[in-house]
Amino acid sequence: MNFDTTTTERLAPNGTTRRRFLRTAASVGALAGVGGLAGAQSEPETFSFGGEVGGWIGRSPDSVADETNPPLRLEAGTTYVFEWENTDGQPHNVAFLDDDDNSIERSEIVSEQGATQSYEFTATEEMAAYICDVHPVSMRGEILFGDETATPENTNAEPYVPKGASVRLETVADGGLVAPLDFETPPGGSAMYIVDRFGQVYLRDSDGLRDEPFIDVSDRIVEITGEMGLLGMAFHPDYEENRKFYLRYSAPIREGTPEEFDHTEVLAEFTANDDGTSADPDSERTVMEIPSPYDTHNSGAIVFGPEDGYLYMGMGDGGGAHDTDLGHVSDWYEANEGGNGQNVSENLLGGIHRIDVDSQDGEKAYGIPDDNPLVEGAGLDEYYAWGLRNPWRMGFSGGDLYASDVGQNMFEEIDLIEKGTNYGWNVREGTHCFSPGPEGSRNPPESCPTHTPEDVRGGEPLVDPIIEYPHTHEGVGVGSASIGGYIYENDAIPALQGKYVFGDFRKTKETETPTGSLFAATPAEGDGLWELEDLQIENTENGYVGGYVLALGRDDDGELYVLTTDNTGGDETGRVRRILPPENEEATTTGNATTATGNATVATNGSSTASGTAGTGTSATATGTGAGTGTGATATGTAGTTGGTTAGSEGGSAGTGGSAGGTGNGSSEGTTEGSGPGFGVLAAAGAVAVGAARALLGRDD
Repeated sequence: MNFDTTTTERLAPNGTTRRRFLRTAASVGALAGVGGLAGAQSEPETFSFGGEVGGWIGRSPDSVADETNPPLRLEAGTTYVFEWENTDGQPHNVAFLDDDDNSIERSEIVSEQGATQSYEFTATEEMAAYICDVHPVSMRGEILFGDETATPENTNAEPYVPKGASVRLETVADGGLVAPLDFETPPGGSAMYIVDRFGQVYLRDSDGLRDEPFIDVSDRIVEITGEMGLLGMAFHPDYEENRKFYLRYSAPIREGTPEEFDHTEVLAEFTANDDGTSADPDSERTVMEIPSPYDTHNSGAIVFGPEDGYLYMGMGDGGGAHDTDLGHVSDWYEANEGGNGQNVSENLLGGIHRIDVDSQDGEKAYGIPDDNPLVEGAGLDEYYAWGLRNPWRMGFSGGDLYASDVGQNMFEEIDLIEKGTNYGWNVREGTHCFSPGPEGSRNPPESCPTHTPEDVRGGEPLVDPIIEYPHTHEGVGVGSASIGGYIYENDAIPALQGKYVFGDFRKTKETETPTGSLFAATPAEGDGLWELEDLQIENTENGYVGGYVLALGRDDDGELYVLTTDNTGGDETGRVRRILPPENEEATTTGNATTATGNATVATNGSSTASGTAGTGTSATATGTGAGTGTGATATGTAGTTGGTTAGSEGGSAGTGGSAGGTGNGSSEGTTEGSGPGFGVLAAAGAVAVGAARALLGRDD
């Protein structure tokens, strides 16, 4: 999950820089003293690039300028300089590969934003591609000699994920959000609480997105790089009575975190006021602190179990290049160095944990459920499941817990999380074998274990995901980072009923507009991978979401929302958009009705009008779900001609000064006018630019 181009420094409210650099062995600034670096020959031809997760952005000469991953035309035996600037603060290097994707030579990794590297090399005919070892799919270009021509895009290839149902998107919150990462509705309430990465939670009610945050914890968050920030939120099951909710955020190093580590991941409890409109940051009670060696693979999702009332929390494997560096411990699989996902005894990295926030176990600020799978001494008691790389977003549907686990170089996966289950990382990546390191991760071994040894928790199986897809298929981008979602259980979009709807951050091929995607997966009968379809967004220019997908949300009615950012120049481009049925589709109503034709317009957050036509049939009632939710919105309905008894009854909740009426609950065209000015005084100076957004879910493997 990686964002877009150059990074503008974000300033905290006190004016201090909101940026910190990864620790790496590489020197910063203009590197020197490394084999292959410029200086051995006077004035060789130089290719200049900006280096970022989305690709190598050509600067000069004209043959590469303004192109992403342009082919380099070289002459064998000639010396060149590959000069590049790190524009997003993520770890990058340049490596040259042969036709079999074996490295011929490579530079050191540079992680500081603004650092430049000049790597001198002599072209050989074996060279076939130049890449970044850390991001080899998105940062990859061809090398050509003589009359060779660039490989054309395979436009005739069958898509890996076939086109599926059409949906539309309606913006319900924007105008101030930067990178919305979570979306929650409290028990017994209808308001939306939107988590923004830089430390604020915003309340959206019938009046739109409020100017002032519900809570602001930006002063306790570490200076943000990589995937750090305010990452997750969950309301206590008894929130209506106790007003407690929980935040997951990245804090500076706390007591107990090794000095050489990057930061501390924190789970904290807060208390809201009686009407749920604000919360006092000073009400914080720290629940958990987990040392994190790097600024990536932090996960961040937290959710309460609907049946047991316990809190579930994801933790990534710690990050670091190739999963072998600082903070990675040894495990049972000797073929792969490092394995936090397989070692459940030395740290809490690489799994999902389940705790009781309403009790305490000894000196811990939380309790351990008696039936947690490792309570009897096989590992740390907090573990519920393990063998995960970076479980980014997760949620319950129908009592089952689903989590997206972001892959490394080749595959993305969705897992059905079950107690005591090992999902295989880093022995396996999805259903495939895995080997760390620049070469191994691109060329995985053909065979690997499918179980742990008998002396490791009894020979437990390494469980395959329920959903898997590659980053590319026949040269065409499929996706780059899976974003977990939910089983669709609302009646508004029949084509999605019973399917798991989730997202992907973006395609691995860059376009002028962001290529975030929505997928739907049909549960398989028995074992095996679920069948995928690529949802078509009817009201966007290219059929994609029209933004980089960060998360999915669900309200109390089972409607789904997609959280995105555009980051086209560093503005506050975060949005929350409701997923709606396609225009003119018939859909089942939510009232005492048979069907209602959906030529309806839903008015949201503005002076708009919603109207709908009830379907024909006995006692047809058109209900106004979503209608009249904005200030001054009105809605009207017209009864059908055959037995239609009511129309416009039971309208959606009216905004201030508005009146509720009925609309068809299926087809609707969303319009938004002024849904809130956003940060207010917290806007500070500057905003997240494209590179910072990419860094949020950056892959530093």
